[in-house]
Amino acid sequence: MNVKWEGVMPAVTTKFKADDTLDLDAFGINIKAQLEAGVNGIILGGTLGEASTLSDDEKKILIKETVRLVNDRVPVIINIAEQTTKGAIIAAQNAQAYGASGLMMLPPMRYKATDFETMTYFKEVANSTELPIMVYNNPVDYNIEVTLDMFEELLKNPNIQAVKESTRDISNITRIKNRFGDRLKILCGVDTLALESILMGADGWVAGLVDAFPAETVAIFELAKAGRIEEALTIYRWFLPLLELDITPQLVQNIKLAEVATGIGTEQVRAPRLPLQGAEREHVLNIIQEGLRTRPVLPDYKSLRNASISN
Repeated sequence: MNVKWEGVMPAVTTKFKADDTLDLDAFGINIKAQLEAGVNGIILGGTLGEASTLSDDEKKILIKETVRLVNDRVPVIINIAEQTTKGAIIAAQNAQAYGASGLMMLPPMRYKATDFETMTYFKEVANSTELPIMVYNNPVDYNIEVTLDMFEELLKNPNIQAVKESTRDISNITRIKNRFGDRLKILCGVDTLALESILMGADGWVAGLVDAFPAETVAIFELAKAGRIEEALTIYRWFLPLLELDITPQLVQNIKLAEVATGIGTEQVRAPRLPLQGAEREHVLNIIQEGLRTRPVLPDYKSLRNASISN
């Protein structure tokens, strides 16, 4: 399936049972809620998916199950976060064999590679697969920045097509657009900068709180793209306290609590992560409950996409 790097793409959580096995029933409930809301893709195995704790067999199961659930309605993207080039190549080849439509790729993990090493890593993986690739550029959390000069070299590989822009520098979107135009699609990777990024020209949003609030997330994107900025801004202002739950080390626990509150998830995480406790848990629950209490009534945002397609 072709990947259009645009729109809202949830970085979905991985659901676990109390015995630490995959909970595919709960996973399916959430995926169906995402599709109903109108997301444009599903991203598996990111930070929110607790990728570092998943076995290869579990990743295989998740990809195959997601491909079955989406039934060609949206592309299925798998994240690659590996310590070695060899491991990343194997992961990319496995993703293609299991039915994924594209890849999201971090630079090498645990080793602060040089610019040349980082570019070589991406290019060797790109040359090993037919799948399109979105580079995950997050120097704040992973200590390696993919600069515009590096992208100039990387874009010589035709299947390197997009960037998950998580530098936290909102002006970087304009720099990318000025330099590359539509050659490099931009998806915002920071929930608390999403509307700002869309207004600056980002093509999409790799979202986190969408896992609990899919309709609100897609509504903000569609309204902003349709020029209905005030309506998008009203929802976004309501959403911001919840979106800030995505920018802490406990983002997985936070978002899973929100999924429970909206009826489309479970709280189970995989150790060493543990469910939130005490005052921290109460703080997060209070934010979620206030968000639910003041949850906005959404306009018919789905018709906006249909209207743009018909035009």
